Formats: sequence, structure tokens, C-alpha cells
Amino acid sequence: MGLEEYKGVYVFAQQVDNQISGISFELLGKARELAGDLKETVTAVLLGHNVKDLADQLAEYGADKVIVVDDPELEVYRTEPYAHALASVINHYKPEIMLVGATAIGRDLGPTVSARVATGLTADCTKLDIGDFPLNPIPGKEAEQKHNQLLMTRPAFGGNTIATIACPDNRPQMATVRPGVMQKIEPIKGAKAVVEEFHPGFTPNNRYVTIKEVVKAVSNIADIMDAKILVSGGRGVGSPENFKLLEDLAEVLGGQVSCSRAVVDAGWKPKDLQVGQTGKTVRPQVYFAIGISGAIQHVAGMEESDLIIAINRDEDAPIFDVADYGIVGDLNKIVPQLTEKLKAAKAAK
Repeated sequence: MGLEEYKGVYVFAQQVDNQISGISFELLGKARELAGDLKETVTAVLLGHNVKDLADQLAEYGADKVIVVDDPELEVYRTEPYAHALASVINHYKPEIMLVGATAIGRDLGPTVSARVATGLTADCTKLDIGDFPLNPIPGKEAEQKHNQLLMTRPAFGGNTIATIACPDNRPQMATVRPGVMQKIEPIKGAKAVVEEFHPGFTPNNRYVTIKEVVKAVSNIADIMDAKILVSGGRGVGSPENFKLLEDLAEVLGGQVSCSRAVVDAGWKPKDLQVGQTGKTVRPQVYFAIGISGAIQHVAGMEESDLIIAINRDEDAPIFDVADYGIVGDLNKIVPQLTEKLKAAKAAK
């Protein structure tokens, strides 16, 4: 493999029902940073049917170029045609880096494509950098250290340690990235990208599934990733009924309730509200961690919050290590008092 042939940072621009997913914009923001370090350009790969009009949105969020693969076979996501399309783009254009969102679609598509183009893939990354690999040169083998590598960081061993992984001998360097981890740039209004259409050709085979019907789930649960204020509860809340205290606090703050994995596992709250390594990564302006011990798996999903306020009866709870403000005490007494004080302050305005 001639590694020098591979150039540029590419992003799989996921769209569903001709709506670009937020993770695509987040990845473009990170791609611009990586491309700046490499002195390369950013390319978005847009797959679908009748999607060419979406290219300008990708340009506004950082794409210098948009490769569009438009075909009726790509109207609804299916593994085989999408994997064929993206692998064909990689084999033809030879990107140095290929980023994919760790969504339900990306977690299916990324590994399939990486196998087809004979490269590695690091899944569920929380950090991406350009640097040297190995990170520390091996004594006597300093000359073997490779530069300008994509350093892909992710939680490992159940979140108990952090691993930094590189793919120095194969291209592209591929990673899936969790939604909410990277930050999109402020849109550049009126930005235009070079748009290039690519036609890999599709030959349906026995791996092409037939979609009989698409049933859309209806949910009245707002996405916690969009919330500016989150009031999050853990096992320490004690019962599903006690979440009413958190709901009252969230209401007066104009925020939303979220929770830890223990709460979901107990059946108190739906999975859509879970924050953490196996839930969602959030970046609210204010994050209340109430009755949450602060296991590393949970912290991984909320540590980038602007302001973290913890309430826990255990003064040694790990959550206090990441909190900006901590209150040690009984949440059943503290939360109602806090809610009443905020209500009074609101009424006095």
C-alpha cells in the first residue's frame, strides 16, 4: 500500500429522510482541525437519493468538497449498497482519514467498509489528534516513530482505562466517533463547496435486503443532547417516584431530566434519557448530578458540561472530583428546598 497516495480528511455525512444528522456537522468541525494540522482539505461523502441539494449545508459547516453518490438504491439505509458506495469512494479517492459517526447506521457501516478496504477501525472514539506514534519513542528505535498519525482515543476495559490507538501501516485511518463528543463550528453562511458526483454502479445480489415497510417510532421525549440544562438522577434517587423531585427542579429551570445507566437498568427511565459511555454524550450549560456516584462510565458522557453541580450523601463519591460545586446531604431535603428557592427568585423578577 502506497501510503503517500492517501490525502485529505473525509467525513461520512449521514442523512436520514434527506435531513443531515447532527453528528455529520460535529465531525466536519473536528475534520477541519485535523486537516489544518495536516495541511489538507476536508471532504464530505454524501450518500442517498435526491440529496445533492444538501451539499451547501455541509459547506457551511466546514466541507471544502462534497462527493455525492445519488442512486435509488441508497434511498433508505441498507448495509450492502451503502457499504459498496462508501468503499468505492475510498478506493477511488484514497482519503488519508475517514470519519464516521458512531450512530446505529455508522456502527454498522464503519466496520463493514473498513474490512472491505483492508484497514483498521477504532470504534467509539472520544478524542482525535494528529501526532507521533508510538507516543513515546522506544529506546534504540527512535527512527521508527511515525509522524502525523491519527491518534484515536477511546475508553477501554469497560471504561476503566483510556486507550490511544493508531493505524500506522494502512490507509485510510478510520474511526467512528460518538455523537456529542466533537463540536461543530459556527456555520459559515453562504459557503459553497466543490460538488462532485460519483457513480460506483450497483448490482443487487443476495446481500441486498428488501425493505417491506418503514415504521417510525413516535416519541414525545426531547433529545437530551440538545438541552442547555440537565437534571440527572442516579440510583441514589431511590425510586421512580422520587424522580418527581428532579422533574420539578428541571421544570423551574427550564431544563430536562436525564439519568444514569443504573436507573435505566432498573426500569425507572427510558434508554433515551441515559447519559454515559453506553448512553448519550451531553454538553449542557448546567448539569445536575443527583444521587449519582460518578463512575467513569457516566462521567465520560457529561464531563464536558460547562457547569457541574453534584448532590450526594456520600462525601467520598467520585462525582465530586469532576463537579464545580458539590452538596453533601440528603437529596430528598436539598432538592425540594432548591426548587422552592428558585421558584421564589423567579417570582420576584
